[in-house]
Amino acid sequence: MIQLTVAIPTYNGEQRLPDLLRHLQAQVTVDDLSWEVLVVDNNSTDATAAVVQAFQADFPCPLRYCFEPVQGAGAARQLAVREAKGEIIGFLDDDNWPEPTWVAAAYAFAQQYPQAGAYCSRISANYEVAPPDGFQRLQMYLAINERGSKPSLYAPEHPVLPSTAGLVVRRSAWLETVPPDLASRRHWLKRSDGNDCSEDVEALSYMQRSCWQIWYNPAMQTWHQIPARRLERDYLLALFRSLGLSRAMTRMAGKPSWRMPLLLVYSLNDLRKVARHWFKYRQQLATDLTAACELQLLVWSALSPFHQMWFTSLSEAQRLIARP
Repeated sequence: MIQLTVAIPTYNGEQRLPDLLRHLQAQVTVDDLSWEVLVVDNNSTDATAAVVQAFQADFPCPLRYCFEPVQGAGAARQLAVREAKGEIIGFLDDDNWPEPTWVAAAYAFAQQYPQAGAYCSRISANYEVAPPDGFQRLQMYLAINERGSKPSLYAPEHPVLPSTAGLVVRRSAWLETVPPDLASRRHWLKRSDGNDCSEDVEALSYMQRSCWQIWYNPAMQTWHQIPARRLERDYLLALFRSLGLSRAMTRMAGKPSWRMPLLLVYSLNDLRKVARHWFKYRQQLATDLTAACELQLLVWSALSPFHQMWFTSLSEAQRLIARP
């Protein structure tokens, strides 16, 4: 019986996937643990399938492949949950390099914390080039997760939740709480890579509201490979624009609809932060990339409730027009 599944959603991962699979080949696991690796090809157009096939003959555990034609990491994760044979599912992005003890640490934590519906890795960065000055203030948005050397609980009263990179979930908890088609999968929140900036938070919000705990497990050490292109100005500004636009959705994820007016309060507070940030950095925004990204995040966070309402109204109008 398979107890743990390592699920790898990947899009055009021909170049990145081999390094990750080699790190998984080097895992040191306990004798009584039966595990598998499941690669979810998210509509790739390169040789991702051939890469998986080349590794299958000499892999220390079952290595399976499946194809998800709907573009977006959220769709790939949903397929992974449906196809996984293990009750414990560890998600690794194709640019995550886990330490040799990652699988064993993921399984051990599930036994030690039975109320943990999900728990995230300690994720450090391998930057191809040096990040901008002060970028440690923003590195969490690149799925860098450094919360110390001890396990810690994500408290429900604090609106902070991890990304799904390096995340481990209980399959039963996910199926019990997370809707098959998350509400946040809207076209206006999609980035150019087809991913949605709010899906991760929304999925874990449902789980947390259902009395499952969300934890940080530093024993699951992972290294996120950050290529130079992901630190270019145009890429980062576009990323933080998308993150800002998703704020209305993530702030209300899993919350009752009667709390929607709170978004206007958040928006006013964001506008106050925009004014303060601009006044502080107005002479440096052309040269200080970190400050420019922070301003982009604040501006679009303030606009996100109106952006969401506009597209919600437009989608409803289109639905009514299309009705026979």
